[in-house]
Amino acid sequence: MKINALQIGAALAALGVALGAFGAHGLKTRLDPQMLANFETGVRYQMYAALALMVLGTQAGQLRAPIFLLLGAIIFSGTLYLLSLTGVKWLGAITPIGGVLLIVGLILAALDAGK
Repeated sequence: MKINALQIGAALAALGVALGAFGAHGLKTRLDPQMLANFETGVRYQMYAALALMVLGTQAGQLRAPIFLLLGAIIFSGTLYLLSLTGVKWLGAITPIGGVLLIVGLILAALDAGK
């Protein structure tokens, strides 16, 4: 499966900006500080993944890393968003899986850059 990492990264970044604005303006008075911090962490890591995807989209031979980065962003940031908005604590146990996928994606990007 070949994904266009540049396009997906740009869309993920646009969504990250929108979610960041939503968090800053729409959730500031609705969430306690810890839950708002969790939401902001989700936005920050989504943006990291988005920027990495956009860079990888300009590099030939980057086939594995974008998939891991996208899945990692969805799982890591997605669980933090849901945790923040719902208060369902067990979602925090899933978040590290997304973090591991992000790390693997970045390592694969480094390895594939040498090819």
